[in-house]
Amino acid sequence: MTSPLNEQDGTTPAVEAGTTGVTPRPVMDRLPKYVAGRPPAPVEGLTSYKLSSNENPLAPLQAVTDAIVHESRINRYPDAVATRLRNALAGFLGVPADDIVTGGGSLGALNQILAAFAGQQDDGTQDEVVYAWRSFEAYPISVGLAGAKSIQVPVLPDGRHDLDSMAAEVTDRTRVILLCTPNNPTGPALRREETERFIQSVPGNVLVVIDEAYQEFVRDPEAVDGIELYRKYPNVAVLRTFSKAHGLANLRVGYSVSHADVTQYLRVAAVPFAVSSVAESAAIASLENYEAVVGRVQTLVDERDRVTAGLRDLGWDVPDAQGNFVWLALGESTPEFAVQAAARALSVRAFGAEGVRVSIGETEANTRFLELCRSFTKVSQAS
Repeated sequence: MTSPLNEQDGTTPAVEAGTTGVTPRPVMDRLPKYVAGRPPAPVEGLTSYKLSSNENPLAPLQAVTDAIVHESRINRYPDAVATRLRNALAGFLGVPADDIVTGGGSLGALNQILAAFAGQQDDGTQDEVVYAWRSFEAYPISVGLAGAKSIQVPVLPDGRHDLDSMAAEVTDRTRVILLCTPNNPTGPALRREETERFIQSVPGNVLVVIDEAYQEFVRDPEAVDGIELYRKYPNVAVLRTFSKAHGLANLRVGYSVSHADVTQYLRVAAVPFAVSSVAESAAIASLENYEAVVGRVQTLVDERDRVTAGLRDLGWDVPDAQGNFVWLALGESTPEFAVQAAARALSVRAFGAEGVRVSIGETEANTRFLELCRSFTKVSQAS
């Protein structure tokens, strides 16, 4: 049926919003909406700080900035498979370049994995993806959009993955398992021994994805190394990113590392040209200056340790923090804490009535956060 023409000028009249009959897939009504960390509201007399997005507060290295400035080929499409970056990463990690598939951040790389390995079968049954919860808030969105079913396993009281319970949830419909380490937003990192034992308990046809977006911040000597396990187990894939430690969040450069029988499908699922030549050159420059990156990361780790020690001195029960953030399990007090932070020109990431994740930022911001926690503790104890 054709649309009626406007009697005056012969054009098709505009259709009122909501009357087109165009409807989304049913899953869209069931998916949570991704909530990005909000910038801080200005407060007179105070410098505002954003502690809500786990960003690196330090500006990029000069070598990275130079690489961005000198990248002039923006009138051309970038190399679709980011060959220069993959070769640089291959040398850096000691893995074959063909085992690396780049994506728009580690989330883009994850979406490629889900698109290739988890969704809806021809008979209409849904594949299952198992992951801890609470964990990275994009997981249920990505899994749902892929057409698969989320199997969420609550984290332990200390914020760690409950690997035994996750193993118990694996069925013949399980296609992918997501292990976020350090876990965002709670903070603890998975240990090598427990992770390897878990992988050994999982059928070999299930892809175990080790999401290591914050790997460079980890200082636990027993923490898992995803690349080590990828070398040992053919059903392990690793996600990493340049957004956090390297401070390139705006450029969206991530990648997965997995074996050839996995990457052959990831390249089919990959979004073409997801990593621009500007982003590729910046990432390579950062790798070439990795010692400087490590030094800057250590300053943030030192601040993280200062903050966690300060919180514990104040009586807060804080999970082990191995990323560039800390977690406060505030429960029903979560919204009030966020409001009080905003009054101090600090933006934090509040998760409903569960808790607050606070990124490690500039020294002044971290100190102001500790001051808030001191006064908030007193208010809570008095109420």
